[in-house]
Amino acid sequence: MDNSSSEHQHHNSHDSNHNNHQCPSVTSGHWVPASQEEEAIRRKLKYFFMSPCDKYYAKGRKPFKLILQLLKIFFVTAQLVVFGLSNQVVVTFKEENTMTFKHLFLKDYDESSDDSFAVYTQQEVYDHIFYAVEQYLALPRDNSGTLCVRLWCWSKCSALSLCQQYYRRGSIDPANDTFSIDPNIITECVGVDPLSVPIAPFTSSYKNFTLKFHKFINVTIEFQLKAINVQTIINNEIPDCYTFSITILLDNKAHSGKVNIRLDNQASIKECKDPSVSGHAENYTRVAFDVIVALVCLLSLLLCSRSILRGFMLQQEFVHFFKENLDRQVCWSDRLEFINGWYILLILSDILTIIGSIIKIGIEFKNLSTYDLCGILLGTSTLLVWVGVIRYLTFFQKYNILIITLRAAFPNVIRFCCCVAVIYLGYCFCGWIVLGPYHVKNSHIKLGGNISLAECTDAPNSGKFRGLETSPCSFFCCCDRHNYTH
Repeated sequence: MDNSSSEHQHHNSHDSNHNNHQCPSVTSGHWVPASQEEEAIRRKLKYFFMSPCDKYYAKGRKPFKLILQLLKIFFVTAQLVVFGLSNQVVVTFKEENTMTFKHLFLKDYDESSDDSFAVYTQQEVYDHIFYAVEQYLALPRDNSGTLCVRLWCWSKCSALSLCQQYYRRGSIDPANDTFSIDPNIITECVGVDPLSVPIAPFTSSYKNFTLKFHKFINVTIEFQLKAINVQTIINNEIPDCYTFSITILLDNKAHSGKVNIRLDNQASIKECKDPSVSGHAENYTRVAFDVIVALVCLLSLLLCSRSILRGFMLQQEFVHFFKENLDRQVCWSDRLEFINGWYILLILSDILTIIGSIIKIGIEFKNLSTYDLCGILLGTSTLLVWVGVIRYLTFFQKYNILIITLRAAFPNVIRFCCCVAVIYLGYCFCGWIVLGPYHVKNSHIKLGGNISLAECTDAPNSGKFRGLETSPCSFFCCCDRHNYTH
């Protein structure tokens, strides 16, 4: 009896020592209430970690924050849809103008050969350069300075710049396997002013533009055109004014006999001066909606910040209680339980939405034209808002079990992804080096003897492939030669 009693006391002493070194759990409740202070902090902790529904049953307080978040999802999504429709018009206008410029200023342009559009002779290089310059100068104009080609209207706002880049010295003699190159690059430009050059005949100084083919790197043709996107009137929006900076590049840096031709178009949107649309009244509906969205997100930002502050204050009280009454330290894993990551996610989405709404209001008033930046901010904020919906799924038992399982398995999933990423990167580098030069676009697959598969045009059902099976002795050269001869 005495032995069992002593063993029991030793066991209790061992558990007590073990508990002194074990990190306490925030919500497990391992200690026994001994005072009103301890009971009060226990009640605070339990209420803090309740769901909004449980808090409603506990105090009868309406879940305003939950209602606000659900309302914010609707507002933010609707705002993104409205902006997306407007931005789609802008992007379409840019792309259609770029395609039009390619057909206007590139000689014999074909959309199917956009990536491989090139010339191969010196005369073709001159022809494409002069063709682009003449097309620019030949744009018809009226007294107001607006240039129109059939249904498209632009306005010249700069002189054309024709430049070539070449090595300072370049001498290449493949016959003797010798070369002498000075790698310093020289840039030589010729300006063509559309106001001083007559439309016809084209007897301007640009005709005397001479290329140094033995050492030239590239030729660039740069000019600007202005346009107005009037189709936005259909959406009850004031049109935007565009400035297109067009660059035509003839690239010869490889010196392979192939000069690649590419047209780049950089569009910048500016506020139109004195816009006037007859019978059009200012529409402030979208601006008012943007203001409402910003105010809703601001209120959400304040409420979530207050919740994080309350959690931090309760954490300090919890740590102080353990240190003063139990002489124990609270580990960092338990301290982080008071910091709700979902609130941080919502705060970040609120900040992005507020900034994006301000930029969108500036776009509506035509004071700003940063469509891309506004789209990134609103799109990211909407993504974060919808990700935050997962938090409310934890109120349901089955969804909560799934989310807890995913959270517990997340570190192992990351480790697995790291292992797969290493193998994938190795495969990518190997494939890039081994298979990269033989891209699928190179349709002429060469075999031994310079035999080209592309030269065989027989259809599979032509019957000419019958009797071509390899003989059993095909591994011997004599048999292969005999079969190939017959």
